[in-house]
Amino acid sequence: MIEYTVVDPATGEEIRRYPTATDAEVQAAVATADAAHVAWAARSIADRAAVVRRIGDLHIERAAALGASIVQEMGKPLADAIGEVEFSGAIYQYYADNAETLLADKPVALQGGAGSAFIRPSSLGAILGIMPWNYPAYQVARFAGPNLVVGNTVVLKHAPQCPQSAAMIAQIFADAGVPAGVYVNIYATNEQIADVIAHPAIRGVSLTGSERAGAAVAEIAGRNLKKCVLELGGSDPFIVLSTDDMDATVEAAVFGRTDNNGQACNAAKRMVVLDSLYDDFVERFTAAMLGREARPLSSTRAADVLSSQVERAVAQGATLASAGERQGTFFPTGVLTNVTSDNPIAREELFGPVAQVYRAKDEADAIRIANDTPYGLGSYVFTTDPEQALRVANALDTGMVFINGVGLDAPELPFGGTKRSGFGRELGTLGIEEFINKKMIRING
Repeated sequence: MIEYTVVDPATGEEIRRYPTATDAEVQAAVATADAAHVAWAARSIADRAAVVRRIGDLHIERAAALGASIVQEMGKPLADAIGEVEFSGAIYQYYADNAETLLADKPVALQGGAGSAFIRPSSLGAILGIMPWNYPAYQVARFAGPNLVVGNTVVLKHAPQCPQSAAMIAQIFADAGVPAGVYVNIYATNEQIADVIAHPAIRGVSLTGSERAGAAVAEIAGRNLKKCVLELGGSDPFIVLSTDDMDATVEAAVFGRTDNNGQACNAAKRMVVLDSLYDDFVERFTAAMLGREARPLSSTRAADVLSSQVERAVAQGATLASAGERQGTFFPTGVLTNVTSDNPIAREELFGPVAQVYRAKDEADAIRIANDTPYGLGSYVFTTDPEQALRVANALDTGMVFINGVGLDAPELPFGGTKRSGFGRELGTLGIEEFINKKMIRING
């Protein structure tokens, strides 16, 4: 059975256990969210937006405390955790500030006949969110912010290693004036969640997590005719075609690979470098990567998985440059080169501070290598040629392309991918449209 337990990955110390919900408690949570929907959806957009804005304000006010909890649960540096919480606050504020515009009626130009027509966005009901451990506050904000503004209610299942921050976030919602049942946090098992997805009161489900979890959720959702949004893994390419500042390009590559200790779906995981720049890039990039201090991964299991992947990559012919030996959850930075297309690691996601570097003969070869993956989440293109940048962006089979920059995520920018990275979008104008009834109203005469 899943145990909701806070274990500090830096020390292995168990901080606190939380009781797993009973079947009756889970069913009651769904019923409460379902019952709360009618009144919540009946409130004006401005009224709901004011509550969501207060949620954002409280995230910022409590960033230090919530950030400290996130550090205990998954090990990221405190400054990064606080930054995550503050960014989460900005997401709630974005949807609050733009709610009326995003949810305004959209006129339809009629081709004939008298009268008028428009599309009126409206809520669906209770929506289930299944969240991961790597960004405990940010992932909730991406899901809950737009849904609450729309008028949906939220049932939230967080990762078993993040129950403390889940409770703190739920308290923020309550203190912001969210009515009982509009946001419900549950410590449920996978088996219970399968029943929740199938429950008639649940109108949709959003998951951020692994491919395996995504496939399981999609299967149950499809069987029960429920829409789902899946944000899954990624093995994002970082393509270097030209540069007038190699040090800055390398710095961006290192940040892209090591932010959140490499535990991000849209991290820059595969460096694809033009042949003429390859040797210089690899020398500087390897030195910069190996010069970084080891940080704990989120759990012993996460470190075990990454160790196994790196060992298999080397056994299949890859060359590893490493900063040292693993110590418990503390995983050394590393760079893998000489990774051939038949090496299994070329098709896998490395969730930690180990990068792969590939040599590309030319632009076309760089695109081929970048697309030669089952994933299609994000990508990064570095070039001094603006026309080349857009040409390559058009050719990449990914949901997002960032040109000459990393860490450029923003509340207004849609987030999501293609292929085995999932489907649907979060954030921005597209994110608020995923769980919404786009009701057509036609007026005659």
